[in-house]
Amino acid sequence: MRVLIGGGSGFIGQSFSQLLKSRGHQVTIISRQPGKQKITWADVSKKGLPPCDAVVNLAGENVLNPLKRWTKQFKQEVIGSRIETTRIITQAIDKSPTPPHTWVVVTGVAYYPPSQTQKYSEDSRGGNADFLSRLVRDWEGAAELRGSEGKPTTQLVKVRTGVVLGQNGGPFPKMLLPFRLCLGGIFGSGKQPFPWIHIEDLCRLLCHTIEKEGKVGSILNAVSPSAVTDTSADFTRVLSKALGRPAFLVTPGFAVQLLFGSDRAPMLLEGQRVVPQRTLQSGFTFLYPNLNAAVDQLLS
Repeated sequence: MRVLIGGGSGFIGQSFSQLLKSRGHQVTIISRQPGKQKITWADVSKKGLPPCDAVVNLAGENVLNPLKRWTKQFKQEVIGSRIETTRIITQAIDKSPTPPHTWVVVTGVAYYPPSQTQKYSEDSRGGNADFLSRLVRDWEGAAELRGSEGKPTTQLVKVRTGVVLGQNGGPFPKMLLPFRLCLGGIFGSGKQPFPWIHIEDLCRLLCHTIEKEGKVGSILNAVSPSAVTDTSADFTRVLSKALGRPAFLVTPGFAVQLLFGSDRAPMLLEGQRVVPQRTLQSGFTFLYPNLNAAVDQLLS
């Protein structure tokens, strides 16, 4: 299968590309710079899609980057890196005389309103009161295809992922040093849900989706089955125990607000309690269904 990946040079994209190749698929990456087995976003915008069977978009600026101030300019970078790249691919698929059978846009569980009590499945309504919920709503809206009579139908699948845990990128490696120095702890109350997924399971889910030619449902929650009950405090406890280090520190909510701002802080202080209902119904099985198994592997 020929697979085109937007943002394939990033943390998730590199792991996903390796898995695809190990399963015998051909991979082309959409990147800002041309290179071997790469094309640019400008190429796709001007020339359209190269021949491909599936397209997956992973492009997006890191919303929780603490080194980036939450300015109007950074908000526009976040919006552009997600919505505009998605729109470029959507328009290219609509114009293609031989469109791919599957179009996967990887968004986030921030689609659901922040809540410590509400449980969300793929059938739940999205939020509209906060910036991140609106961002994911518009992001997924940009992926909607117009379609055309007489052309093959492309299956759109929206994969909403939680916190992606991996050894070579994302938040996990950044957490290890503070915990090893006994400076680990919780944000706010620690009771907020912690929707997470191991990177191997996310990449396997994306493979599962395109190998089934998108016939897995239009929306999939990419979170571990145990994430519906896991909290931030649970993650802290599991990581602390695995490292053999105490983790007593508490970062109060006001400090999180000051560091990340009112638009980003709810992701850390409230979170979403998410169920991978349709993901499991599609026949997908998780290698790392709980925090203990995931953390043990990540530290191995």
